[in-house]
Amino acid sequence: MMKEKHNKINRRNFLKTMGATGLAPYLIRGSAEATAGPGEPKTSDPNAPPKPKKTKIPQMPKRKLGKIGVEVSCLSLGGDFSFIDKQIVLRKALEWGVTYWDTAYNYGRGNAELGIGKFLSKNPKARKKLFIVSKAAIFWGAITAEKVEERLQASLKRMNTKYVDLYYAFHGLSDPAQLTDELKQWAKDAKKRGLIRFFGFSTHSNMARCLAAAAKLDWIDAITTLYNFRVMQDAPMQAAIEACHKAGIGLTAMKAFSRGVRRLQEVETEQDKKLLGHFQKRGFTEEQAKIKVVLQDKRFSAVCVGMQNISLLTTNVDAVLNKTKLTQQDLDVFKKYAEATCSGYCAGCAYICDSALPDTPYVSDIMRYLMYYNSYSDQDRARGLFAQIPRKVRNKLLTTDYRLAEARCPQHLPIRELIAEAVSVLT
Repeated sequence: MMKEKHNKINRRNFLKTMGATGLAPYLIRGSAEATAGPGEPKTSDPNAPPKPKKTKIPQMPKRKLGKIGVEVSCLSLGGDFSFIDKQIVLRKALEWGVTYWDTAYNYGRGNAELGIGKFLSKNPKARKKLFIVSKAAIFWGAITAEKVEERLQASLKRMNTKYVDLYYAFHGLSDPAQLTDELKQWAKDAKKRGLIRFFGFSTHSNMARCLAAAAKLDWIDAITTLYNFRVMQDAPMQAAIEACHKAGIGLTAMKAFSRGVRRLQEVETEQDKKLLGHFQKRGFTEEQAKIKVVLQDKRFSAVCVGMQNISLLTTNVDAVLNKTKLTQQDLDVFKKYAEATCSGYCAGCAYICDSALPDTPYVSDIMRYLMYYNSYSDQDRARGLFAQIPRKVRNKLLTTDYRLAEARCPQHLPIRELIAEAVSVLT
């Protein structure tokens, strides 16, 4: 979810692109109708000309999700927050064809799934149009089939549905060894019972290793992975993505906006100004460009973006519907920006930190929590996750020597400094 001040859209450019895709007439019509009071006619002039035909709502394009062949909307509605009081977001997403909904057992402390359940209880016919993903969301420790089953049953009850289209036991797989035969058998059985249609995992650390391992398995149907203009510069990641693509595993990208671990300002550096200015001249916002660059990789079926309000939903829908393609110059701008600003972004290569700091794990996780705190303005979530780190590890964070990890970090992150900041704000 994006920080509010980073969603200020250049209105002229935004309306320009909306007009190109057909969103503007629909939104203008909706706005005009909204001005009429309850029970009032939409026009009071009996001599008014006939109303124009109802504007056809533009629909999100779809792509096949790997070898399973199911078509999903290119934009996935991410919801790591409560949907209970955001029913209009679900309704508008459905109207625009954003039918790929992504949630999890722990999102919004359970209120994300409860919100979807509220929507489906009032709109039961919508279920067949939706492709719903949920996750057991077990981050650390041994994961058992019994625990996954327990969480799936809770999710089904919350969402008022008999099945989940795609189920992830892990939200954040970091070690391929956790893809056990026990989970394989559970997934097979859950499919037979009609509780899930497909099975997979999500990953935002050690992504290349997780994807490369999954490509060799025959029971992983789909994966949601951290992927953005920064990560796409990594050769091992590209090789792993290609292996999954050839194996027919459906791929969805998440964290496309590439939020950094440091607190964001309106415009931080000269590099930020150049990036913002370049894409404004092209007619779309920086965030829209970041969605477009991911979707130009045809190996990905969709990009999952958190959208808490209609403004974000509209902007992201427009990014996908706008048919303007990024040029090689645009791609070069992203590459240069990634190189110039890498020291503020954790690329999720946890195995590097873990090898340098065997007695102080979770460094990569802490970088992600600091990102939630600084760049997502999600302080409660960041603190809650940080509190789950074992106390004995948290007690050593300020006395650990991070020099070896800093020397090995490909992003050149000032790890010691960032850990100290995390302890200060997340404790």
